[in-house]
Amino acid sequence: MAYYFIIALQVYCIYHLIKNGNTYYWIFLIIFLPLIGCIVYLITQVYNKRDVVKIQEELTTIINPTKKVRDLEQTLEFSQTFQNRVNLADAFYDIKDFTSAIMHYEAAIAKDFHDDLHVIFQLIKAYYFNDDYKKVISYAEKVKTRPDFKGSKVQFFYGLSLVKLGKTEEAEPHLQAIDQRYSNYDERLVLAQFLISQNRFEAAKDLLNEIYTESQYMTPVNRKKYRATIREVEELLKTM
Repeated sequence: MAYYFIIALQVYCIYHLIKNGNTYYWIFLIIFLPLIGCIVYLITQVYNKRDVVKIQEELTTIINPTKKVRDLEQTLEFSQTFQNRVNLADAFYDIKDFTSAIMHYEAAIAKDFHDDLHVIFQLIKAYYFNDDYKKVISYAEKVKTRPDFKGSKVQFFYGLSLVKLGKTEEAEPHLQAIDQRYSNYDERLVLAQFLISQNRFEAAKDLLNEIYTESQYMTPVNRKKYRATIREVEELLKTM
């Protein structure tokens, strides 16, 4: 039993350091000194950043990603409340089962809570990842005047869906809304690529230069997290 616990702990620590862009020398410590390495990593890199319950949940999700879904299915079967169904839909979304997530989100707002912002935002994202761009637009149209929509990644998905359906002029303001300094690096790279596709080379170059300049002031964690994005920005700048 202790052996499997240590293996699970190693898996969690390695998952955590990759997810958070921590220094890769930790892998050697975690692998070659399993228990000690994991304890040192948890104390120095995780403790005070996440509570114990959260760590346990993430550890369980890594080892058995469907367990949370099964537990929430049982909870919903026992009590079919709006929140229980949304929690289950969120769990499906987290494991990228967007079809099941959509089914439960839709069921959650079928009778009541038609304008629940969390559910609608989740539906917009889930439909986008399921390549159902018409549904994205349909739901986005319902909430695009809401303050939380403005400048959000949900608005960005709305813009991308408009592009997919050939409505590029209508899409651009929604894509531009994501252009916020010192944030949204991945989305701003996509925006730059969109501008290039529209032969807006100067605007794209300006945006890429902004991202590159900002990258010079990133924290070490963000520099590692967005390493691939910055590399692609640099490669695009070389071609312009």
